[in-house]
Amino acid sequence: MATDANPGMAVTRKNSNWRGGGPRPPVTVLPDSTELVHSDRGDIVGAAPLYEDIDVVRGPVAEILLQPGPRTRLVVRASHIVTDGRGLQHWLADVFRVLRGTDPVGSPATVNDTHFLAAAGKVAPVAGTGKIPTQPTMLGSGPASGRPLWVRRTVPAAPKGVTARIAAAVSGRLPAECGHVLVPVDLRRHDRSIDSTANLTAQLLVPVERGGDWRRIHSRLLTGLLRKHEVAQQLGRDFRNTNPFVNSLTEAAQYTGDAFPAAAIISDHGPFDLTRYAAPTFAPDTIYTLPMLVPYVEMFVSAFQLDDRTELTVGARERPGAVEAARALLDDTAALLLSD
Repeated sequence: MATDANPGMAVTRKNSNWRGGGPRPPVTVLPDSTELVHSDRGDIVGAAPLYEDIDVVRGPVAEILLQPGPRTRLVVRASHIVTDGRGLQHWLADVFRVLRGTDPVGSPATVNDTHFLAAAGKVAPVAGTGKIPTQPTMLGSGPASGRPLWVRRTVPAAPKGVTARIAAAVSGRLPAECGHVLVPVDLRRHDRSIDSTANLTAQLLVPVERGGDWRRIHSRLLTGLLRKHEVAQQLGRDFRNTNPFVNSLTEAAQYTGDAFPAAAIISDHGPFDLTRYAAPTFAPDTIYTLPMLVPYVEMFVSAFQLDDRTELTVGARERPGAVEAARALLDDTAALLLSD
């Protein structure tokens, strides 16, 4: 029922077209012996199910992994080609509505990002940055394995300006005097009548100075949002030919994982209501993401605010010293979240 009400979670791709009626997301029960998390450290163990490919041509484009035990774990995996964080939440909330015996709300819209380009109205152009030079890695050194690692931290604070505080922590470790972070922006904000599970995220490119003050970064973020820079940067121009990272597959292949033009993607999901994801025999006590790797970005940091705490996860490439460096970055982030 939940997937019927959210048909974008059961699609397949043929060439550049998406077709509905694909395989529905399956539910797989993992044995208790599958170790997913080192609870004493907060690192996510690289269990095989977390790395399996998602085939958007044949489907399914999402799946649910359930691991019963003293502390039940529910893992939702989905292709970012098909959906984004907000879209995934729409679908998952409907899954739990059905489990509670109520009707799903549904996300039936089929619009794409061009709809939001029009809905955003007049948007002033943003000057192009040109190609952004790469910088050496901050999280460890040496060859990367090509696999992601994830490091978690729970911080007993839920302040304002989480994205800017994370960006400031990242900026403190920049190899150069300045760098860039990317902030995903939900395009649905330009037309709140749209309910869709599609990937409707545009990236806001934000310059940061090494050791920058989080308040200054926060002001820069707010200005960018007010001026709709995410639309101007990604949708309002010929992004394929003018984006600051790559213009071709040949250029993309030049990113070997040891230097990156962007320091981090920072995704703050904001205050999160766990009760939306409860069922008669399931009451969640926390949520966090396992961020994906992006070729032109060194790390991906995600955050959720749950009442009076913030859940953080750093996703990065597995390389010597990366776990220790990620923990140190989370130390810096926690200090900023706990500060005034």
